[in-house]
Amino acid sequence: MPSTSDSAPDRASSAPAGARRVSVDPQGPVLVEGPVEIVLDDGTVARSDRFMVAVCTCRRSRAYPWCDTSHRRRERVTPPPEERNP
Repeated sequence: MPSTSDSAPDRASSAPAGARRVSVDPQGPVLVEGPVEIVLDDGTVARSDRFMVAVCTCRRSRAYPWCDTSHRRRERVTPPPEERNP
């Protein structure tokens, strides 16, 4: 069974040799230190040799299983500043 640690997440020196760092953001993708191989539902394997990959968790990505930020809102959260007339 995988072990968990209560130590601070920025303490990389405590990671065992060969361990991959995974960062989970509830509002976005899962970031995984690469290289990475992901086995998909149909048995195909997606590979990336990048140093860090973003794995899609919302399934909205056109590049699934890789995140293309499709989960982000497309509309502005705050309106742009009004133009001032001199």
